[in-house]
Amino acid sequence: MLAEFRRAFPRARWSDDRRNWFIPGKTADRRFTRWMDGQLSERDPFGESKGRDAYDFDPIGSPYLVAGDDLCLRTPFSRTIVEELRQVPWAHFDDNSRTWHVPFRSYEELRKRWPVIEAAARRNEPDARKQRRLASRGSAEELEARSRSVERRRRRYPVPAVFPPRLGRAVSTETYGVIIFIGISQEIVPRTFSCSYPFMNNSLMEFVWASWRPATLPELISVWPARTGPDHRSGWWLPDLEELRVSRKQARTQERRRAASRSHRAIADAGRPNAH
Repeated sequence: MLAEFRRAFPRARWSDDRRNWFIPGKTADRRFTRWMDGQLSERDPFGESKGRDAYDFDPIGSPYLVAGDDLCLRTPFSRTIVEELRQVPWAHFDDNSRTWHVPFRSYEELRKRWPVIEAAARRNEPDARKQRRLASRGSAEELEARSRSVERRRRRYPVPAVFPPRLGRAVSTETYGVIIFIGISQEIVPRTFSCSYPFMNNSLMEFVWASWRPATLPELISVWPARTGPDHRSGWWLPDLEELRVSRKQARTQERRRAASRSHRAIADAGRPNAH
């Protein structure tokens, strides 16, 4: 549908900051409404009513699904669920309510994918995740994951001594996504770290440690994507458009979480009695 939209509105532009499409022109609203009505009627003019009938006849019984004006899904976060729902036509995520909404016209597609969605939701419930952590305690997988976590907290990354990245510039990395390097030392990285940084395995270059920090959302929005394919041999490269979109989405999520946390703290502080 996105491809059809871009063919119908070749002058439309996507705004990463506002997270929407902009169609220029005084008649843009009318043209888009006419196009959208055509899209719905071409696919199935009675799709909504048929979807409601299908749901009434054979509903999905699940604590994760509530039926109203549309089908509302509230589940624990799971990449599997996100990928499945992205394949359901017209499904969209509401940032305010933190829920997925699926129109009834897409009920059959949702029902087809529901066993995978519900299994992933149950697998990611807090109690289920806690049981898995307890069961894997002391295993090789847990030790490896803990080692990766400790290494990430050190905020260091091996870069070629003869081909270091420019400081203060957003670059993509094999391990940590899009980051910004803030300093490069002369300390040689031992080859034993190749298990954490696989790109060192087949390289003849000498690597040194570089310190880094996450890129902020304004920095990510201001970055121009690379026009050529990346060279992964050095472990870092200029990000392309798809990598920037993923990083911008993650940065927005982090900003929303921080804003919500600040709001909760402000409310708690306002309700706390003054100390005398």
